[in-house]
Amino acid sequence: MVYDKRHFNSLAFRTVHTKKHKRQDMKLEDAKMKFIQSWGALGSDWGIPRSMAQIHALLLANKDALSAEEVMKTIQLSRGNVNINLRELINWNLINKQNKLGERKEFFKANHDIWGIAKNIIQERKRRELQPVQQLLKTLKDEKLEGEAEEIEHFQRIITDLYDFVSQMEQLADLMVKLNDNAFFKKMIKMLS
Repeated sequence: MVYDKRHFNSLAFRTVHTKKHKRQDMKLEDAKMKFIQSWGALGSDWGIPRSMAQIHALLLANKDALSAEEVMKTIQLSRGNVNINLRELINWNLINKQNKLGERKEFFKANHDIWGIAKNIIQERKRRELQPVQQLLKTLKDEKLEGEAEEIEHFQRIITDLYDFVSQMEQLADLMVKLNDNAFFKKMIKMLS
């Protein structure tokens, strides 16, 4: 289903309207589009391109695989934008490419295992963000510096503290990935919720 700006505005009105009055049932397509919009905004807040998060949300919300053309049509993005973000989602191990017998098109399906999604995101963010910063801090920490003694001491203390913090964050990320595979941990989290 293709949506235009009027649809989003009427969806927003219905959402506000229902808060004041009796709750109305929402159509599945409206719920999906609301999810896609929200996931896109959340992704943007986390430093992920909005369109990448929206594509991921669309694929998550659909049980079956979708073609790039279906993605373009549904969330009204250009072919280039969709293709770039589909490749990036594949790199993050959040979706996979599927071929259908007799079809020339490629189809894309999201990983629907929420724990697997979390694990892949943690590992990818660690690889892209924590490890490069940690390597830079280690290099700076090990450098022999020239300059005023007090300034050098201050700089080295800050770099060392940051290195220790980033190292602990990396260890925490590793622990979270290991815990994701632990059935006991999953049950414990459910009990606490």
